[in-house]
Amino acid sequence: MNLALLKEFFAGFLRNRHLGRHFKRLALLETLPQSEFGRTLPPQLTQHLVKAARLNNDELLKSLQSHSDGLSEPQADLVRRRVGYNEVEHEKPLHWRVHLWQCYRNPFNLLLTLLAIVSFLTHDMKATTVISTMIVLSTLLRFWQEAKSNKAADALKAMVSNTATVSRRDVTEDAAEVFEQFYGAKIQAKSARREEVPIKLLVPGDLLILSAGDMIPADCRVLSAKDLFVSQAAMTGESLPVEKFAAQRDASTINPLELDNILFMGTNVVSGAATAVVLSTGNRTYFGALASRVTATDRAPTSFQTGVNKVSWVLIRFMLIMAPLVLFINGFTKHDWMEALLFAMSIAVGLTPEMLPMIVTSTLAKGAVFLSRKKVIVKRLDAIQNFGAMDVLCTDKTGTLTQDKIFLARHVDVWGEEADEVLEMAYLNSYYQTGLKNLLDVAVLEHADVHRELNPARNYRKVDEIPFDFNRRRMSVVVSEREDHHELITKGAVEEVLSVCTHVRHGEGVEPLSQALLDRIRQVTGDLNEEGLRVVAVAAKEMPPRRENYGIADESGLTLIGYVAFLDPPKESTAPALEALAAHGVAVKVLTGDNELVTAKICREVGLEQRGVLMGGEIERMNDAELAKAVEDNNVFAKLTPAHKERIVRMLKGNGHVVGFMGDGINDAPALRAADIGISVDTAVDIAKEAADIILLEKSLMVLEEGVLEGRRTFANMLKYIKLTASSNFGNVFSVLVASAFIPFLPMLPMHLLVQNLLYDISQIAVPFDLVDDEMLTKPLTWQPAEIGRFMLYFGPLSSVFDIITFLMMWFVFGANSPEHQTLFQSGWFVMGLLTQTLIVHMIRTPKLPFIQSRAATPLIVMTGIIMAVGIFLPMGPLAHYFKLQALPPLYFALTALIVVGYMALTQAVKGYYARRFGWN
Repeated sequence: MNLALLKEFFAGFLRNRHLGRHFKRLALLETLPQSEFGRTLPPQLTQHLVKAARLNNDELLKSLQSHSDGLSEPQADLVRRRVGYNEVEHEKPLHWRVHLWQCYRNPFNLLLTLLAIVSFLTHDMKATTVISTMIVLSTLLRFWQEAKSNKAADALKAMVSNTATVSRRDVTEDAAEVFEQFYGAKIQAKSARREEVPIKLLVPGDLLILSAGDMIPADCRVLSAKDLFVSQAAMTGESLPVEKFAAQRDASTINPLELDNILFMGTNVVSGAATAVVLSTGNRTYFGALASRVTATDRAPTSFQTGVNKVSWVLIRFMLIMAPLVLFINGFTKHDWMEALLFAMSIAVGLTPEMLPMIVTSTLAKGAVFLSRKKVIVKRLDAIQNFGAMDVLCTDKTGTLTQDKIFLARHVDVWGEEADEVLEMAYLNSYYQTGLKNLLDVAVLEHADVHRELNPARNYRKVDEIPFDFNRRRMSVVVSEREDHHELITKGAVEEVLSVCTHVRHGEGVEPLSQALLDRIRQVTGDLNEEGLRVVAVAAKEMPPRRENYGIADESGLTLIGYVAFLDPPKESTAPALEALAAHGVAVKVLTGDNELVTAKICREVGLEQRGVLMGGEIERMNDAELAKAVEDNNVFAKLTPAHKERIVRMLKGNGHVVGFMGDGINDAPALRAADIGISVDTAVDIAKEAADIILLEKSLMVLEEGVLEGRRTFANMLKYIKLTASSNFGNVFSVLVASAFIPFLPMLPMHLLVQNLLYDISQIAVPFDLVDDEMLTKPLTWQPAEIGRFMLYFGPLSSVFDIITFLMMWFVFGANSPEHQTLFQSGWFVMGLLTQTLIVHMIRTPKLPFIQSRAATPLIVMTGIIMAVGIFLPMGPLAHYFKLQALPPLYFALTALIVVGYMALTQAVKGYYARRFGWN
């Protein structure tokens, strides 16, 4: 047997398409060595990007047959017909022939194929037929189940919206006539508009409107930009975002990744805003060219895959020890080395869980379909098991613990008195900003009466904008009021706005910002926070109308005008959801950028007991050892940056926790990637949805509880199959060793072992649909390879005890004690082995008393009943001669019933002892 092949299989079979090959763009980029970038790309692609970077806007648009207002819909359709959809090669499903081959090419099927060939060459057509049936059944079942789960997964993922904002050009009547003459197709005149277009429908020449949080959906050239910072870390390894401009500053640059005005598919906008034109889509992009070279590159194994690999190697070690032992014992005692070889190979097959890939796929697919009914979309199937293993859930506050329906509750001056001027300034700031509009902006803009009074379109003109970023935690707009002066209006977190203020507004006058005023400000904002209000400071300064461009340096010397305070009440479902998660062993930790007072009040209202609050500033001063302890001692973390969230998640993982993170903002993306299971919502920004493993169509913690429970059911059924197969097969092989040493003929023919194994495998098809005891769902479930080995050693020999009793019964009671009567002996053990192997499913599936305290699902009961009936029919029916079996006397079945009852009683007793000593995972 090829040990390297086996190791490669177990390291890789769970990373095949049915589990892990729905690659995320960023995940694939992260697998590439950064040194490979730019070296192996087609020269024409590099030349295309460099040329596009050097052209001016008009020349570039002309070369793409586009326009400053973008493409019209008919133009986009024509281009799409020519270049295809915006999809990279690895995202396409496997051709059915390739998929079928992948389902076949595993060591188990290769071993069976070898055995079938040997049987054919030795003219044993019956064994050849049985073995071939096993190969076909295993391959087709896996192929059918994976195709079904892939189809379901694709349908579910299609429910998650991934769109880009595109500018669609006006089509006038004159242009429509020209278009018809030139292209021979009729179009209708349409008005100019912006619209959300599915990313796969983008074409070269489309004009994109980009803002913070957007994924770059294709290779693009920037046409205009304002403080545009793009994260290229997944592509280049740069830890800091890179600023992009509309013009290429260094004309001699030839490395595409160093171009100032080129954006690459798979990167994301961190802050700022831009208009860009699509240069290339799909496989023609920089990413597409890389992906076509590394489609065979797999992601690092997840904790789920690692767990299965370890368990599989436990089984392999048993197989590599037991199969040679059987070979040599039978070869030396029976002196028929060919028969001994076939028998040993049958033993090897019997020890390997050849249905494991199919069982894993079907259990995970069943879980995904179940969760879809709960409005949970699973992007990566093995994330379901991580759901069940999760013992710490980190979650943002806004929209998760709270209703995500923010409304403006107060607008007050520095002294806490109602002030309309504060609302007007906040309105202008929200109205004119083009970056990431959050729920606070939406709440401000809902005040239509303010809009009517201010009449921005008539009285104000936007001059410039200084976009929001998560370090400054503020954003500014510059407006011109009737062209007589410029007004810079800043809105943001209180401390960050105060850091650039030198004065405060007091009535009609202005006072210098003193320590006494600072104390008063903190008291007023603190009082608002304790009411559960989120406070945003508003500041401004007037400037002469001398220039049109402003930057962060201009955010200085501001005058504090006042505050707008928002209320985001907690959800009614939050408190029971937190209680349910705690009851199931999942600790909830709140990670938020908001301040500690608002967070504390929300936590009190939803019943989340605070065990210490840690601030972002304190985290900055901690080394890893200190933070690793602090994340265990605290469960509320406030005023965090994206880097803080990611670091907390990594520390929790380093402490041995399986960590889930739930977030929907651009600031959550690093933590989503770092977590064992990233959870986002369909309304999240693009980068958050791209980084997540699970997408919720409904933002609710109650849905998470359902996911946790389903993850545990899925894992429990997978573990059930492995335990059943490992212990049962080990017991059978141990019995074979005993029988081979003392019986002058083979206790079962290789074909008998294979048929028995085939029938047992068929009975296990129903395991994914089995019920799971409620007690098994109360705590996180994790892989414990050592426990699998211990379980085998405890329960495997139990069956051997009763196998030996069966040997003695056949030898002494029925006289099957010579080679002439070996068929009777083999028939007796064949039936007994199949009955006990099948019934043990009901014994080991639960620590409770089977059939009485815990009943299996109907499909499993029906399937095991059918297989037991088939097992009895084979020696008793007309096919007995074909399988080299013979009819058994009535007394055999009476004694067999006693042996089976004794076996079940002893197994139940050992179960109780085992559960008390080791627990029942």
